[in-house]
Amino acid sequence: MDIPYTVTPRPDTGVYNAKLGVWLFLASEVMLFGGLFSAYLFLRLAAPAWPGELVGHTYHHASEVLNVPIGTINTMVLITSSVTMVMAWASLMMKQFARFKLFLGSTILLGLVFLIIKAFEYHEKFSHHMFPAESTFLAVYFTLTGLHALHVIGGLIVNSYFWGPGSKMWQTQPERFTNRIEVAGLYWHFVDIVWIFLFPTIYLL
Repeated sequence: MDIPYTVTPRPDTGVYNAKLGVWLFLASEVMLFGGLFSAYLFLRLAAPAWPGELVGHTYHHASEVLNVPIGTINTMVLITSSVTMVMAWASLMMKQFARFKLFLGSTILLGLVFLIIKAFEYHEKFSHHMFPAESTFLAVYFTLTGLHALHVIGGLIVNSYFWGPGSKMWQTQPERFTNRIEVAGLYWHFVDIVWIFLFPTIYLL
């Protein structure tokens, strides 16, 4: 027996179950990242110098430690992936399954590019003996960007499933499958928004 409101909106909220569920989940994620950003602000306000001394050198701005051009490229990569995610959902709304596969595949590839670039950044820091334990600044950097990267990986797993074996639902329940892609898209956009706040906060300010 089908669970009610998996396709049709609930009468009490006006949205279907999955969409309501993901909004509640994202609310908890906002509290998680909000707490971490708040901790970052308190730590920075209390720091006598930011980012301070690292590996025997004194730095006066985060851009002297972090690679801003690479961070900018990664920002553009994620923004583009949000566009392709919307296009994947829109393709299903227009009953164009092949275009859906193309756009969702592009979203997955862009997510992988983001992670590869981030891995390059981490390797660069480790090769210069910059580890989380070295300073408060590096601890904040690795905690926030590392947690964000884990969320990107989670989104890639979900999107890869819907691109592959999960896409079989399109043949039997196209409307429900379209809703699932919309929900996956909401999560992916959240991951993108977190980075849009994280990039200027950590890299530029």
